[in-house]
Amino acid sequence: MEIEKFEYDNKIVKYFSIATVIFGIIGMLVGLLIATQLFLPQLNFGIPYTTFGRIRPLHTNAVIFAFVGNAMFAGVYYSMQRLLKTRMFSDTLSYIHFWGWQLIILAAAITLPLGLTTSKEYAELEWPIDIAITVIWVVFGINMIGTILKRRERHMYVAIWFYIATFVTVAVLHLVNSFEIPVTLFKSYSWYAGVQDALVQWWYGHNAVAFFLTTPFLGLMYYFLPKAANRPVYSYKLSIIHFWSLIFIYIWAGPHHLLYTSLPNWAQSLGVVFSIMLIAPSWGGMLNGLLTLRGAWDRVREDPVLKFMVVAVTAYGMSTLEGPLLSIKSVNAIAHFTDWIVAHVHVGGLGWNGFMIFGMLYWLVPKMWGTKLWSTKAANLHFWLGTLGIIVYALPMYTAGVVQSLMWKNFNAEGFLEYPNFLETVTQIVPLYMMRAVGGLLYFSGVIIMAVNLIRTAKKGSFVANEAAEAPALEKKKIIGGYWHNRLERKPVIFTTLVLVAIVIGGVVEMVPTFLIKSNIPTIASVKPYTPLELHGRDIYIREGCNNCHSQMVRPFRSETERYKGEYSKAGEFVYDHPHLWGSKRTGPDLHRVGGAYNNVWHFNHMLDPTSTSPGSIMPPYPWLYEDQINPDRTAGKIKALRTVGVPYAEGYEDIANQDLKKQAQGIVADLKSFDVDIPETAEIVALIAYLQRLGTDIKVKPVAQNQ
Repeated sequence: MEIEKFEYDNKIVKYFSIATVIFGIIGMLVGLLIATQLFLPQLNFGIPYTTFGRIRPLHTNAVIFAFVGNAMFAGVYYSMQRLLKTRMFSDTLSYIHFWGWQLIILAAAITLPLGLTTSKEYAELEWPIDIAITVIWVVFGINMIGTILKRRERHMYVAIWFYIATFVTVAVLHLVNSFEIPVTLFKSYSWYAGVQDALVQWWYGHNAVAFFLTTPFLGLMYYFLPKAANRPVYSYKLSIIHFWSLIFIYIWAGPHHLLYTSLPNWAQSLGVVFSIMLIAPSWGGMLNGLLTLRGAWDRVREDPVLKFMVVAVTAYGMSTLEGPLLSIKSVNAIAHFTDWIVAHVHVGGLGWNGFMIFGMLYWLVPKMWGTKLWSTKAANLHFWLGTLGIIVYALPMYTAGVVQSLMWKNFNAEGFLEYPNFLETVTQIVPLYMMRAVGGLLYFSGVIIMAVNLIRTAKKGSFVANEAAEAPALEKKKIIGGYWHNRLERKPVIFTTLVLVAIVIGGVVEMVPTFLIKSNIPTIASVKPYTPLELHGRDIYIREGCNNCHSQMVRPFRSETERYKGEYSKAGEFVYDHPHLWGSKRTGPDLHRVGGAYNNVWHFNHMLDPTSTSPGSIMPPYPWLYEDQINPDRTAGKIKALRTVGVPYAEGYEDIANQDLKKQAQGIVADLKSFDVDIPETAEIVALIAYLQRLGTDIKVKPVAQNQ
């Protein structure tokens, strides 16, 4: 049998590992800042680029795509070469992938603070960057599939299955969710509207968590945990069940983010059923990981790598139990829109992703630099700081979630809301926000210790850029007998096709009826498209990230219809919303019925100094809205783009739209002048007021007292 000599490319792994540490520090530092802004609003700094609404998506993108994404690629490039006994298909593609991905991250870091955003959760980047992501993801896919096809190992190990599922599913998710109509170079409108946009967004959003933050890290778990423990994976057959059931079931669960919303009930119910089913494969994977350590538990007490990985897998189990429980309607009614969800997300992010990455880096760096870890004591200190940080972060947020929900829903003996003013809830949980920031600081301190430890480790070793290896050439043999799945693993093209079929079924079943059957979204005759001025105001609302703190979805609970003084939200009210703005968190009150609830001067004063109208508010002021002007020259482009995606503006309306814009602006300015407020008609605050006063007024709502 001919033995071939070749070299593994460690340099690409080194590059992605360095980027992981750098962006981990940056992303968590931004997270620490926004956590602090919630009890010290002064740290918004009074400028547009550092407000909570603008940098919160910067934090999520930096942590998910820069920190976790780079770590995923580092682990995939390292493990794939060794599992397939070959160098990557193309060094050129590897480095195009690396530098392209870093340029995308840089583009995100520039555009998001500038307010260039689609507002869609985990998909905020505008259309030119979406195209760049598609190109670089295809580069990664070609390199990965090419490597699989030129492998010297006939058997595809379980980690490779998860890498294939990650590539295929993320590609489908990104393409479907990113359909948008460009208006300018950095402005677009979602192709979908209202209920349909919400369904597509959370089909994407939930499965971005599933297939970017989960499946690739399960692949890394299946490689690095056995390597670190020097033990075989507990069960090959359990791996098969885990993989296929997970990827098939996961894709159906997105609607559990939209329970009690205007999404059709049948779609909500599907999301609940499949979410509950997810417990089985998720815990199967967790148990497969933990049971791999059988006979190695003595080493766990001594080895920081195994400590991090054990807690990571445990956090995965906790998160994947809590997620299905949160999809039960009675639990969701309590937890949704509260800080409970923030705790849930961060147990997964900090525990599962973060600790798996730390364990992987502590194992990888000494290997690639041919030395031992500089300080095991420092790594253990990092472990305990990180673990304590997660606890101190999560417990206050769980508590805050319960407090919020109970206060929102509490009625007194007379049948009135006990806490009608939403701000009472906010001020009650400010001390818990402070504790959360302390937890974040502890976790971040551990990351700094890790960075120093890894740098010192690298300095005392010698990096092996091209690691020598050898293996027999892959011989073509007729497959006779053997376990059925083992035979499938030898056919990567068929395997990849089956993965695609498995993940497409759920999306098609949920989305096609919602788009094609009109009864799913009953029309309301009184609902009209936004006026040109309201359209400008809506775009300002999106730019400032207001949907990061305010929902626009009054759920069918008496506590909400009483609090927000109107009917619960109807599907037909959102048919012209490109994109939807239902939100996922209420740091401030819901705004879907805010139109007409307060007069124009209240909104004017509220945006200039929130504490002047709402004492104790943690919302930052927006002084630039009073100085910056809308650009009426862009009105026509907005009208044309929205007509393209189905909004029924009359042909030629774009030529006269600014006349309507001016007339509506003059009315608002005249009203403000009656309160001795003088402001230009084209000031951004005027457009924003027009949009806020429109919200929820297409159907009849109850009046609200001015002091609420």
